[in-house]
Amino acid sequence: MHLTGLFDLSLVGRANREALQYDDGASVRTLTFAALDARAGRMAGELASRGLSRGDRLAVHLPNRIEFIDLYLACARLGVIFVPMNILYKERELRHIVGDAEPKAVVAAVQNGATYPESTVVWDVDELGRAAATREHARMIAPLDGDAPAMIVYTSGTTGVAKGAVLSHNNLAANAITLTTVWKISENDRYLAMLPLFHVHGLGNGLHSWLISGCRMRLLDRFDQRTTPRVMLDFKPTLIFGVPTVYVRLLDTAVMSDDDARTIGDAARLFVSGSAPLPAHVHEAFHRRFGHTILERYGMSEALMIMSNPYEGERQAGSVGPPLPGVSARIVGDEGVVLGDDQVGEVQICSPHLFSGYWGRPDATADAFDDGWFKTGDLGVRASDGYYALRGRRGDLIISGGFNIYPREIEELLLENPLLREAVVVGVSDPVRGEVPVAYIVADDALSTSAIEQSCRSQLASFKVPRAFIRVESLPRTALGKIQKHLLPPWQKPVNS
Repeated sequence: MHLTGLFDLSLVGRANREALQYDDGASVRTLTFAALDARAGRMAGELASRGLSRGDRLAVHLPNRIEFIDLYLACARLGVIFVPMNILYKERELRHIVGDAEPKAVVAAVQNGATYPESTVVWDVDELGRAAATREHARMIAPLDGDAPAMIVYTSGTTGVAKGAVLSHNNLAANAITLTTVWKISENDRYLAMLPLFHVHGLGNGLHSWLISGCRMRLLDRFDQRTTPRVMLDFKPTLIFGVPTVYVRLLDTAVMSDDDARTIGDAARLFVSGSAPLPAHVHEAFHRRFGHTILERYGMSEALMIMSNPYEGERQAGSVGPPLPGVSARIVGDEGVVLGDDQVGEVQICSPHLFSGYWGRPDATADAFDDGWFKTGDLGVRASDGYYALRGRRGDLIISGGFNIYPREIEELLLENPLLREAVVVGVSDPVRGEVPVAYIVADDALSTSAIEQSCRSQLASFKVPRAFIRVESLPRTALGKIQKHLLPPWQKPVNS
């Protein structure tokens, strides 16, 4: 199904309803669905005038802002493949994505200071918005099959090589229809959008659920523990999507009073958490303070939503619930044997939400599937009641504040320094972000850890920069040369860090 057909349930069918509130830098503005539809139509006309057509890629390197939504809706109408890029990415990461997806252009804020490959066509988002605003509104909708690609979302394997997961209109539509159904999202909801739209959590789940249900959305540029609680009190959201870090921050008594927490909880209908495991103690503390049991779910870029604790029924702390309707799951052991209950193995799935493959990587696509089942790389266990619990990655993935970090990528950067002989990056437990990366290095005395850190900060997104660089005489290895991470000296986070 063409996504525009679903979005039109609100853009056309609820034209006069209030759709969106956002801060334009001077004041909080409100748009109806009709106004949003007109903006999308004008942006589609502007993109078409610049030569974009069905099958072309457009990369977008923006924080949450109204133009991000304009661009996404316009691309869906034209059949242009949308390529969102993490706003925290630096030149090294951007170079790979732009080189791989080969977009016709990158839309960015020119003042963001990012560096793109020399040959990249960069359109300033403010100039693009002004140009689109001068056009007449026209509904340019390309005829598309539902299996046509709608977006390419870049994720990384344990090798650190970023791969573009190709998600079709059908994948995204099926996912959003499922979520609006099982989580009872309706036009009566008020959705607080604080997750980054460049991530499938904020875009493929949040934005789509809003557009299909016709609820009212308040768009924030990001979650900020200093300002977001006030917005929550003013907007009174009924629906909140977050990552564990958000809920940890909201439990801080310095962020809001118990009375304010209860007021927010009284207005809310559903708090959802994903992208990283939610500690059991956070579940308990949040219920005491806000009066709600957070609904934990499980998804990934390649498959969108996979499992969810039920809206009606028991929400188990430490579990991601049973598979969503239409999703099949199994637990597979090391020898490819399908395991029974209470046995840990790799989670494999089949789903209408599942991507078609990695952009330009038939080899990686073939490796990702086993007779039609997608190998998630996540270790899990199924209980007798059908609920699943995750037990970490088969590889070395670190999830910090909802963002994926692949150690190999950081290690390769570190080892570019000739004074650094060996390096390994591991995830260590953190009470706020879930995990943070820490690097163990074998380096010459002439190399200072501050210089290593500065090198990382200049070339990596901030969440990927190791929190510590621990010098060791050598890395513990097996006879075959494999690093034995469990033998590395423990790292204790400084109390005031």
